[in-house]
Amino acid sequence: MLGAFLLFFIAVSGVFIVKLAVDPLSEYVIHLQNLSTETLHELNLPISTIKTNTQMLRKSLENEKSLKRIARIDTACEMLQERYNELDYLIKMQSNEKIRETFRIDTLVQERVGFLAKLYPQIKINTELQILEIHGDKKGLIKVIDNIVDNGVKYSQNSTKIDIKLEDATLCIQDYGIGMDETELLQIFDTYYQSNKNMQGFGIGLSMVKRYCDANHIELRFVSEKNVGTTVNLKFKNI
Repeated sequence: MLGAFLLFFIAVSGVFIVKLAVDPLSEYVIHLQNLSTETLHELNLPISTIKTNTQMLRKSLENEKSLKRIARIDTACEMLQERYNELDYLIKMQSNEKIRETFRIDTLVQERVGFLAKLYPQIKINTELQILEIHGDKKGLIKVIDNIVDNGVKYSQNSTKIDIKLEDATLCIQDYGIGMDETELLQIFDTYYQSNKNMQGFGIGLSMVKRYCDANHIELRFVSEKNVGTTVNLKFKNI
């Protein structure tokens, strides 16, 4: 009888201690989420202000050098907008908000190519896109496409092109860079893995790509050969 009472007392004490430990943490997480949401909202105003004023300035400028400066400000503002979109996406993911919508992948790819071309003017991105409409996580797919193209540019020092094809519900992104052997292919989804330690970055991009594809029922396949290049295939099943 005494033993049973002691077990009950220990169990109740354990629950009480855990609650004391978890409650402040839960409050902290909620506070952090609220702060992130409020900060994100505040960021929207300066971004909109910069966009509006650069558009107005461009109308009054004729000097080529000044127009180039305005164009650089526009690009920097777009990059800020991208970070804003990413933060908004992460906050919604943390709060389990529904983030699925209906969109066309071919249109999305063209939009990303337009943006990425400004970041990588030395790279020619060729596209061949069939129309494909899906219902899914659009912002997550943007991050996936950007990561794959970014890797293609990063590991293609001696190449100046990337090919993107969309057909038969499959998006193929092909680079002509250093490629990977079979051993490297087995490790690419490991968090923090980088095939070239001299490259900038933290090696978390492809692990994120895989998590997204797994969560959205997209078949992900890499085909790569040393000194030839890498092709990434994303096959959309639920369309």
